[in-house]
Amino acid sequence: MLAFAPLHAATSTAATVVTWLADTLAPLTGGAATAAAIVLFTVGVRLLISPLTLAQVRGERRRAALAPEVRDLQRRYADDPGRMQSELFALYRRAGASPVAGCLPALLQAPFFLVMYRLFATGDGHPHLLDEKLAGVPLGWHLGDGLTGPVVAVFGVLLAVLLVLAWWSARRARRAAAATGTIAGAPTEGPGAAVLGWLVPLLPFTTVLVGLVVPLAAVLYLVTTTAWTALEQAVLRRPQPEGIDAR
Repeated sequence: MLAFAPLHAATSTAATVVTWLADTLAPLTGGAATAAAIVLFTVGVRLLISPLTLAQVRGERRRAALAPEVRDLQRRYADDPGRMQSELFALYRRAGASPVAGCLPALLQAPFFLVMYRLFATGDGHPHLLDEKLAGVPLGWHLGDGLTGPVVAVFGVLLAVLLVLAWWSARRARRAAAATGTIAGAPTEGPGAAVLGWLVPLLPFTTVLVGLVVPLAAVLYLVTTTAWTALEQAVLRRPQPEGIDAR
């Protein structure tokens, strides 16, 4: 499955990095060294794409500053949704606040998640990693691989954390839509707006569904990256004092 040279090479590189981190952390973390290495690996990925995240935050602030103009366009072209959409995107282009840029950090994480999934789903030349454990549960196990007490406890805690983080993200998505007058770059009024308004806040909960079917190592990756995103929301996306330039 998914056996082609670029993915195999990327998986081997990730295995080397995770193994080195685990060996380094072993004196401090003992049997949980590989799990801790996955957490650090994920943090490294997020730091790598942090410039794009900062650009995303600046774009969000520009869109929030444009909220009065967006509402004016919605009133002016309420009877012409096509014109309203084109005027809205023209406004974003002039302000340098493209809504598409907000998707880049999430898209860039997908290959890293795929590599982590493959590494702990197949071993891919590094089968020893499948036997590494967290609280007695092998990192290569899925939720259904023996519903014993430790498996249910470890997966239960991690999935509960994912659920709380998903709720946080959904709540923030609703607030952002209310502040900017748009959701996913589209007006909150007009055709399809109701569907988007219902769908977009539900998207964060897909991490919980994914966590039900991927190996424990991949669940750790999801929890770490989602928690990092929540931390970014609390620090980078906090309300700006009046007079602070959104750039």
